[in-house]
Amino acid sequence: MAARYQQQLNIALERLDQGLARVHSMVKRGKNADAIYFMENDLKGFYEELQNIINIEPGSSNTRIGNL
Repeated sequence: MAARYQQQLNIALERLDQGLARVHSMVKRGKNADAIYFMENDLKGFYEELQNIINIEPGSSNTRIGNL
């Protein structure tokens, strides 16, 4: 079970990382409005997905705190 949790966590972290890279690329190209839109929608979703995975960490006494 812990291996599956770790796999889900890694996937969510990778999605967030890729999303942050996309925002960085948009800002560098001067597409600030597109970057803001992406952050308010897709990137927010990636962060929430990661937060939900952290909040349901199996076997943790700090589950609701979100400690890694």
